[in-house]
Amino acid sequence: MFELRPLPYDHPDARELTEQAQTYYVEIYGGRDDDPLAAAEFAPPHGGFVIGYLDGVPAAMGGWLFTPELGREQVAQIRRMFVVGSARRRGLAQAVLAHLEADATKHGARTMILATGQPQVEAIALYRKHGYADIAPFGYYAAADLVVCLGKELGDLNRPMDRPAAAGPAGPAPAAAPG
Repeated sequence: MFELRPLPYDHPDARELTEQAQTYYVEIYGGRDDDPLAAAEFAPPHGGFVIGYLDGVPAAMGGWLFTPELGREQVAQIRRMFVVGSARRRGLAQAVLAHLEADATKHGARTMILATGQPQVEAIALYRKHGYADIAPFGYYAAADLVVCLGKELGDLNRPMDRPAAAGPAGPAPAAAPG
């Protein structure tokens, strides 16, 4: 059984999953994600974080937070989305993504954006399958060669968003969501 629990980003299970995500980033990118992120950024009503438990074991996570620095109202970013390798291809990432979109919408978000990297082929395919389209690079990794930035309007959860204007200096970490 898979259960999603809203928990803080500094919860011990989130810290363990984050460390697993960092190990994954080292494997595919050659280094850890150094984009700073604090638990307070995910605190409602400015964000949300969820941990997915598969048969009682932490197996997935994801969060969202508002991004006023991008100069657009009601834009939320997906951050720290990750599914452990042994639990991939079971629909967990899809469940986490649906929860994040619904929760952000409930708190007033109209647009959801994210940044990931080209090596995360499964994650990119998941997001595209759920209506995300390419947008202009933004945030912390905007100038990175491998960055892939995606977004969609949440009012119609199947319609890709228009390309946003250029972004500011702060931004998302790669989102690992193969599942």
